[in-house]
Amino acid sequence: MCHIPPYYRLRNYNAEKQIGMENSPEQYVNRLVDVFREVKRVLKNDGVLFLNIGDTYCAGGRGCGTEGAKQRTNKGTLDMPKSTIPSGMKPKDLMGIPWMVAFALRADGWYLRQDIIWHKTNAMPESVTDRCTRSHEYIFLLSKSKNYYFDHDVIKEPCVNGDPTSPRGSRGTLTQNKGRRDNAIVDTIEPLQYRNKRDVWTISNKPFRGAHFATFPPDLVQPCILAGSPIGGVVLDPFFGSGTVGVVAKQEGRDFIGIDINKDYCNLARIRIYGDSDEKIV
Repeated sequence: MCHIPPYYRLRNYNAEKQIGMENSPEQYVNRLVDVFREVKRVLKNDGVLFLNIGDTYCAGGRGCGTEGAKQRTNKGTLDMPKSTIPSGMKPKDLMGIPWMVAFALRADGWYLRQDIIWHKTNAMPESVTDRCTRSHEYIFLLSKSKNYYFDHDVIKEPCVNGDPTSPRGSRGTLTQNKGRRDNAIVDTIEPLQYRNKRDVWTISNKPFRGAHFATFPPDLVQPCILAGSPIGGVVLDPFFGSGTVGVVAKQEGRDFIGIDINKDYCNLARIRIYGDSDEKIV
């Protein structure tokens, strides 16, 4: 499973029962815990969850998120609802939403296995002058059970340097040279070509000409699906949006179930994945 839920106080999707516009971070976190409790219920015992989620700042005395901002949509503009500074936080505080969600899911029974950094090479510019521009988000790897499906071989990455004598190179495999030189057996090192995938993924955002606000790039979804499910497996995304997870799942030989409360997005995803066919998206 690979998910990108609406981020807290950053987007107004103008949908009934939408997630992300709660009055407090605790309410937001509790709603996500409820959603993923149902996800865990239908997940196979060896199934995994990849959760991509970004953070939010408390605005300078105005609340949190992007209060007062105007969002352009295919149906006009939307205003961000007013908010207040959450209890225990101060104006300009980084809220720590991703870790709040991760810890709450762990407390609800998920195994929190890893935090992965999505490093964006083309991050959105920011006009701030009292901190650095944000260029990363978190992807959390969670599992339903202690032992779970994870194919690390299929997502291995090329070694940085194939020279075994380089400090940054692969250690390679030690082999014994059958030939002799000066009456001595010479040991050689055969450099490895691939290494275990690291936990910092450098991936660019990719634009999508559709009506959806927040699409994540297929290159971010692909390693999650390859490592987290076998060929012929089923991938579930309860925040389907424009259907990126379905696009990659179909491309990689997996079945998928996509769910979204916005019928317009479901139709957008159907057209994106199947063209003008009669295939249905939940």
